[in-house]
Amino acid sequence: MAEGRLPRKLAAVVYADVAGYSRLTEQNEEETHKTLGSFLDRVSTCIGDHAGRVVHYAGDAVLAEFASVMQALDCAVRVQRELARQNQSVPPERQLQFRIGVNLGEVIVDRNDIYGDGVNVAARLETLAEPGGICVSGSVHDQVAGKVDLGFEDMGEQSVKNISRPVRAYRVRFDGEGAAPARGTAGAAVAREGHDKPSIAVLPFNNMSGDAEQEFFADGITEDIITELSRFRELFVISRNSSFKFKGKAVEVQKFARDLGVQYVVEGSVRKAGNRVRITAQLIAAETDHHLWAERYDRELQDIFAIQDEVSSAIVATLRGRLEAATRERAARKPTDNMAAYECVLAGKLLHHRSTREDNTRALQLLERAIALDPKYAHAHAWRACTLGQTWVHGWCEDRSATESLIVEELQIALELDDNDSDVHRILAAIHLLRGEFDKATYHQRRALELNPNDDLVVVQQGEFLTWMGNPEEGIGWIKNAMRLNPHHPPRFWNHLGRALFVARRYAEAAEAFNHISAPDQSHHAFLAACHAQLGDEAAAKEHRRAVLAREPGFTVAKYLETMHYRNDEDLRHHREALVKADLPA
Repeated sequence: MAEGRLPRKLAAVVYADVAGYSRLTEQNEEETHKTLGSFLDRVSTCIGDHAGRVVHYAGDAVLAEFASVMQALDCAVRVQRELARQNQSVPPERQLQFRIGVNLGEVIVDRNDIYGDGVNVAARLETLAEPGGICVSGSVHDQVAGKVDLGFEDMGEQSVKNISRPVRAYRVRFDGEGAAPARGTAGAAVAREGHDKPSIAVLPFNNMSGDAEQEFFADGITEDIITELSRFRELFVISRNSSFKFKGKAVEVQKFARDLGVQYVVEGSVRKAGNRVRITAQLIAAETDHHLWAERYDRELQDIFAIQDEVSSAIVATLRGRLEAATRERAARKPTDNMAAYECVLAGKLLHHRSTREDNTRALQLLERAIALDPKYAHAHAWRACTLGQTWVHGWCEDRSATESLIVEELQIALELDDNDSDVHRILAAIHLLRGEFDKATYHQRRALELNPNDDLVVVQQGEFLTWMGNPEEGIGWIKNAMRLNPHHPPRFWNHLGRALFVARRYAEAAEAFNHISAPDQSHHAFLAACHAQLGDEAAAKEHRRAVLAREPGFTVAKYLETMHYRNDEDLRHHREALVKADLPA
């Protein structure tokens, strides 16, 4: 060993931290402290029982090391099961839950403490775990796979804070009292238990080229689709390991779906001819063997990896929309009383997108019901905040200040329940933008994009955000991409595009975009009046000015511009001058 170098060793590292500890402490500091002490006693005992060592406590966090990966994982599972049992008599809002990360790696030993990459990875894995859940590294998974009665959900390669390389992560699914249901395991009873989300498996795409070198391309397409589908937190996606067990085998789709306990199956093929490649994909409803969607992609083989990314993204974005449509159809055939939390959220989203006061009220009722069915459903809390945000923006609430506080409260709950839900960050970005908190909005919008670059709502908001920030030309590209991702997008996408084109001084194109909106309101007519005024079409500007005042007799330019969120004064001034030029009341 080189002189002065600290000793190192290979260790199984467990890092556990309490989810939402600050919120719980704020609610009842003394009770939370006592409960944490009781929990830590149990954790310490469990670590000792599994031949582990507590390295140190840091407030509500615990760092421990084990000589054996199996003992480390067994300890983590036992801790979560025991704490889940202890929580059964506690109201959901007062439950104290750990997130646990487990890693196998090299650590630096200094006196009684350990440091280094092995510890850092375990700490980052903890942040990826669900409250009450466990997340392990690829090195842990490789050591224990097939040796333990646990399910592992492949989360793909994760970019985590202060670690330059991607970290392969797996979410542990374990049966038993208080445990999360197993996922990604070959067994219908196990896979069906405990989830109401649409469940989907992707069969390995067939290489039809007769070219062995294209096998990696077909596998790459399959892996990309699985990974990108897994970014949608509202979907239940079977892991790569389970799907690839069927590679090269003749598969009966209905039996494959029954074996994995899924409702939908994706299958496809890759065929290369000369310098072109043809990729086909189809979505099948497993119960009926009915084809819900099919598409073919023909591309020039100039950059094979760019094609792989492009086609995977297109397939995933379309699949998500078709899955939601199919699930709505299934839900519509059920009595309302039997709707599960996910289906309530799905129906609530659909009503929210209609952007009317009545539909928004019904959406809130469904989202509140989803939360009553599952208080820990982060996605439901996030969408309740989003729908409340619509009431706030349109003035459909009696007390705007109270509604704003409720929105922030719901988003904080959602964030603590699931920091990896892209919708949570998307909505937080929108709220901070409304408040003029541009730096905070930038952070959450960037995080939403990192978590799910294929979600059309995240992508269109990126275009909207860039427009407000003074970069409309780049924003236009993002909005058009969102429209390609979701060809059945809500009408408001045209509003976002029209506004971006207007801010870019492309008035004729902006007017064309706004004309796609079948039921324009006073805001759309105000933009159209401004566009035609800038184009010198006084007759058209006058027509839209009349439409504005007919819908809102008390309309003023000053009041209207209060609903805009331009960061740059120049953009605000440009908008004001165009509205005044259209002869709208100042």
